[in-house]
Amino acid sequence: MAAAVGRSVCGCFVLFILFFDGTFSATDRAEGQPMLEYGQSQHPLDHTPLSTGSPGEIEQTQQGSGVQDASPEVASGAARALQCYCEGHCPGNVQNGTCETRPGGSCFASVEEVLDEETKQWVPEWSHGCMSPEQGGGLLQCKVGTMSPQIHGKSIVCCDNENFCNRELHLEFNPRTTTTPEPPKLDASSAHTIALITSVVICSTVFLLIVFIVFCVYRRREKRKPAYLMNSLYNTTSGHLPIADLVEQSSGSGSGLPLLVQRTIAKQIHMVHSVGKGRYGEVWLAKWRDEKVAVKIFFTTEEASWFRETEIYQTVLMRNENILGFIAADIKGTGSWTQMLLITDYHELGSLHDYLQKRVLNPHMLKTLAHSLSSGVAHLHTEIFGTPGKPSIAHRDIKSKNILVKRNGQCAIADFGLAVKYTSESNEIQIAPNTRVGTRRYMAPEVLSETLDLKSFDAFKMADMYSVGLVFWEMARRCITTVRGAKNTTTCEDYALPYQDVVPADPSFDDMYAVVCVKGVRPPIPQRWQDEDILVVLSKIMQECWHPSPAVRLTALRVKKTLVKLETDCTIKIV
Repeated sequence: MAAAVGRSVCGCFVLFILFFDGTFSATDRAEGQPMLEYGQSQHPLDHTPLSTGSPGEIEQTQQGSGVQDASPEVASGAARALQCYCEGHCPGNVQNGTCETRPGGSCFASVEEVLDEETKQWVPEWSHGCMSPEQGGGLLQCKVGTMSPQIHGKSIVCCDNENFCNRELHLEFNPRTTTTPEPPKLDASSAHTIALITSVVICSTVFLLIVFIVFCVYRRREKRKPAYLMNSLYNTTSGHLPIADLVEQSSGSGSGLPLLVQRTIAKQIHMVHSVGKGRYGEVWLAKWRDEKVAVKIFFTTEEASWFRETEIYQTVLMRNENILGFIAADIKGTGSWTQMLLITDYHELGSLHDYLQKRVLNPHMLKTLAHSLSSGVAHLHTEIFGTPGKPSIAHRDIKSKNILVKRNGQCAIADFGLAVKYTSESNEIQIAPNTRVGTRRYMAPEVLSETLDLKSFDAFKMADMYSVGLVFWEMARRCITTVRGAKNTTTCEDYALPYQDVVPADPSFDDMYAVVCVKGVRPPIPQRWQDEDILVVLSKIMQECWHPSPAVRLTALRVKKTLVKLETDCTIKIV
């Protein structure tokens, strides 16, 4: 039913259009409307837009009064068929250049500018023919239109007063002054603006593309790094990296392994046996993948020391050949007990204190130990500027028991539970809260007298240098020299702690204050040291280091440079 209604509506609409078209045409003719209107228009067959006022403007003239006055038949409103002269656009069945219109049609004559492809010239092309009523006749096709100058011109003239009336229609053609169509031109400012906008868009696109690629590459590397480290830890079939190589590859900042890797190593540690026990913890020999490591187990009351030492070891750019190598730190245990672990490199020669008790030193060994100790302290005291940077660090508990001896005869400084950090940018000394105190035997006079300036980081460094001087004294006592008058006989002193002959084994603050500050006692310098160049230089260094005034003491860097020059010039004088 909907289809039937649609067909009925369409039929009514078609009848209305036909009735309106016939009524409109008859009314125009009855009122004597002129049918001879012309100008720039579209061709009656191809409906091309009209153009007037263009460089090839076409003028038309009409001859004969037949073009101006309608015939009696037209005036009376009677529509009839016309015969027209046909040329150019003719139907296929015409004969002798004649075509016939349907009732209500008209004859036309037109001229159009076309471009000759060979000569590149604009040339006129004339045509005559018939125009049917459906094409609009004079109402639509024979009107003057206006188009832009870039489109070639056309003109058409119509008539319907008599047969072959379009023979008498003459159109004049004025040629263009230019031979080829010119493309639109841009002024200099417009061209510059377009070029600028194009350049900005291209550069912005390229920049954003580069940023996106860099971001994607960075994200991919960051995601792959944890997987790589974990694969390194668990890959036991294809051979695994030793700890030293693992530390170097996993962290380029010198701050140790990532925390996840540290915890993994701590869980895989196998304890072997205890190698020493102190006031604040116990040290064990352990194995990780058949590699020996040292595990320091802190007592539960020393959590602050464990936390501080872990923090210092994980400081950026902390790693140095004369600083004990840090591997991992972790807290493990059950509900009933807790263990705070600090895992470091293992050195079978033990501490400097134990090493000196069992061995004597020759001058070369003494120089190696002294130089490596000063290098490690200088690295701690030096602030490294940059991104990343390293703060200055003062040890505050330097003694022979906190210095380990490596296989190559160098020292490695350990135990940073009391260390303080300082950054010149913030001008702040970071002193961690800790109930632990340093070793009283190695305390500087200003620490014993409680006159240390806690707001000056140089004061902490000079207190370290006092302790370094005492350690140098311990080393020098074990260095052998040739006995005068006996070339094949050597001698050295027995190992002794500083102030061993004047204070108890575990001296109190009052004991040390009375000896060091009140009496001004310092360890003795044996006469035999004057027979060996290294001992002469080292004795002068240690006396400068334990001077009562902190400002007079040598810095770690100055001591290091002096010992370096000792190989080439043994007569260096300290100024």
